[in-house]
Amino acid sequence: MVHDSPDRAAPARKARRSPKSDVPQDDLTLDTGDVDPETSVADEDDEARLPDAPEDAVEAIAEGPLAVGHAAIENAVRLAPTSPGVYRMLNTANDVLYVGKAKNVKKRLSSYARANAPLPARILRMIAATTHVEIISTMTETEALLLEANLIKQLRPRFNVQLRDDKSFPYILITGDHWAPQILKHRGAQSRPGRYFGPFANAGAVNRTITALQRAFLIRSCTDGFFESRSRPCLLYQIKRCAGPCTREIDFPGYSELVREATEFLSGRSHAVKELLAAEMEKASGELEFETAALYRDRLAALSAIQSQQGINPRTVEEADVFAIHQEGGYSCVEVFFFRTGQNWGNRAYFPRAEKTFTPEEVLSSFLAQFYDDKSPPKLILLSHEIEESALLADALSVKAGYKVEVSVPKRGEKKELVGHALTNAREALGRKLADTATQTRLLESMVTTLGLPHTPRRIEVYDNSHIQGTNAVGAMIVAGPDGFMKNQYRKFNIKSEGLTPGDDYAMMREVLERRFKRLLKPAEGDAAKAKADDDSFPQWPDLVIIDGGRGQLNAVRDIFQNLGLTQVSLMAVAKGPDRDAGRETLFMPDREAIKLEPRDPVLYFIQRLRDEAHRFVIGSHRKLRKKDIREAGLQEIPGIGPSRKRALLHHFGTLKEIERASIADLGKVPGVSAESARKIFEFFHAQPG
Repeated sequence: MVHDSPDRAAPARKARRSPKSDVPQDDLTLDTGDVDPETSVADEDDEARLPDAPEDAVEAIAEGPLAVGHAAIENAVRLAPTSPGVYRMLNTANDVLYVGKAKNVKKRLSSYARANAPLPARILRMIAATTHVEIISTMTETEALLLEANLIKQLRPRFNVQLRDDKSFPYILITGDHWAPQILKHRGAQSRPGRYFGPFANAGAVNRTITALQRAFLIRSCTDGFFESRSRPCLLYQIKRCAGPCTREIDFPGYSELVREATEFLSGRSHAVKELLAAEMEKASGELEFETAALYRDRLAALSAIQSQQGINPRTVEEADVFAIHQEGGYSCVEVFFFRTGQNWGNRAYFPRAEKTFTPEEVLSSFLAQFYDDKSPPKLILLSHEIEESALLADALSVKAGYKVEVSVPKRGEKKELVGHALTNAREALGRKLADTATQTRLLESMVTTLGLPHTPRRIEVYDNSHIQGTNAVGAMIVAGPDGFMKNQYRKFNIKSEGLTPGDDYAMMREVLERRFKRLLKPAEGDAAKAKADDDSFPQWPDLVIIDGGRGQLNAVRDIFQNLGLTQVSLMAVAKGPDRDAGRETLFMPDREAIKLEPRDPVLYFIQRLRDEAHRFVIGSHRKLRKKDIREAGLQEIPGIGPSRKRALLHHFGTLKEIERASIADLGKVPGVSAESARKIFEFFHAQPG
C-alpha cells in the first residue's frame, strides 16, 4: 500500500530510527539500545519460532472445580447484558484464561453454564479453572471483535489462539521534507512528510529493493546531515548508485525527474517507467551517445532485478494480502503474502499458539483479527479457508481502515493460484520448522547423558562480558530452548558498579548474575518462584547456565549461586582450547572432572554455537555503547587529538562515521595529522574489546 504522509512543511532533519527495539528493555538495562545493528537485518528475516509443544494428555477434571466454574459463570449470566460485548474468564490469581466476544453476551455465557453440555476438553478445563467473569459491553458486534483482538494480544490468555512474533513491517519512504528527497527503510509511525510504500515482509526485502532502486534511479540514501556536509561526492556517486545532488552533480529538475520515476515505479506503473527508459536508451544509442545509453541499460537491468526478486507478480491483483493455513503434528502455520501496486512484496510465516483441538478455520479467524489490530488492511484479503465470521471481519476492518475491505476465499482464476502458492509455502515452512525442532530436541536430550544433567533443559542461558581495558564494560545474556535461539529473551547489562577494578571479569560477572537472579527471586515468596502447574509457556528460570571461562570462573559463579540460594540451576563453564582452537574446548562442571568431547561431537558443536552467539551479541552491544560514548565525548577522547585536529578531521571527512571508516593512509592525508596520530586514531576506532 502506498501512503502519503501529512502534507506540511518541515525543516530538513536526520532520518529517524525505528522506535521499536528487537531486544526488550527492562530494568536490567540502563540504555535503550538495540540488537547489534550488524545482525539486526538477519534477525528480522528469521521465521518465527514454533510455540511450545501442545498438550497430548487431557487433564482429569474433578467434579468440584468444574462445579465451581459452572457456578461462577451462572452468577455472571444473571448480570450479563443481552447486547454485544466482550467477556473475560479469570482464575483465582486473577489471570485471564480466555477472552471472547458475542453478539448476545448473556446467551453466549449460558452455553458455558450448562452442566451436561457436550463441550470439548479444552473448554471444560477452562471452565474448571474459572472463578469469576468480567464483561465489557460494546455498541456493536464490530466493536466487540476489535476489542477482543486487542485484549488477546495484550493479555495473551492461554485458552485463546495467540499471534506470536508480531513485529512491525518495514516500509520504503521517499522523503518530502528536503529539496533532494532521500530513499530509506522506515518503521513505526508514518509522521515524516513523504511517500510510503509497503508493507514489505521483512527488512531484507526492503534493503534489496532499495539497493536496486538506487542503481535504477540514483536517489540518495544518506541522511540530511551527511548531505549538507559534503564538499565532494561520496563513494555511492562513484559506483553509480547516487546522482550526487549534494555537490550539484545533477540539477534540481534532473533530480526531481529521477524521484518522479522512482515514485511511479513503486506506485505500480513499472511498465511505463521501463518503456520510457528503453526509449531513452534507444535515442541515446541512435545519437551515438553510448555512455548515456549504457547508463539507461544498467538502470533497466536494475529494475528487472527488482521484479525478478519479487517472484510471482500477479496480473489481475493490484492490492491484496493472501493468508493460507496448514496444520500438522498439532501445530499451525499461517503464511502471509503481500501484494501491492501489482507487485509481490514478500511473505512471512507465522506459527500461532493454539491447542490442537482448534480447527484451521478457528485459528485463521482469530489470527486475522489480531494481525490487523495495529496494521492497515488492504482492500482485498484472500483466504485459504472459509471462516465463520468473514462478513463481520470485513465490516470491522472497513470501519478501522476507512474504506471498503473485502474478505473472500477464491474459487478459480489467478486469485485461487495465489492462495494455492501460499498454501504450499505454509506446508513447507511448517515442515522445515518441525524438522529443525526435532533436531534441536535431540541435541537437548543428548546433553542429559553427555553432561549428566538431571533433566532435559528447556531454557539455557549463556553469559559473556566485553570491555576494552575496563571501559564501556557490558555483560550480555543469550537464551536458547527447544526452538533454537530465543532472541526476544536476550538481555544486556551495562556494568555500573562503583570502584570496579578495570578488567575484573569476576566482578563484572558477579554483577550481571546478581542483577539477573535477584530480579527472579524478588517475587519468590513461598512457592511463587516456581512455574505454575498449568503454565506451559517458555520458562523464565534457566535449567542450565553456561559461562565463558575455566575452573576459576566456574567457582566464582558457584559462590554467587550459593549466596543467592540457587540450587536448582545446573552450571557449566566452557574454556577455549589451546591457541583458542574450536573443537578442543574443555567443559567444567561443579564437583566433577573436566570434560573433553570429541571435536565432531554434536553436543560440543551445539555448545560452541551457544558460546559464539553470546560472544557475538555482547561484542555488538559493547561496540554500540562505545560508539555512543565517542559521539557524546567527541574526538578529544583520542590521545593527542585536540580541537584543531578535530576540526581538520571533520572538515576533511564530513562525519565521525567517515573518520571511523578511514584507513591509516587516508587519515594521514589530513592537514596537521602526523603518521603517528593517524595510527592512534585508527587504533582507537578499531581496538578489539576484551
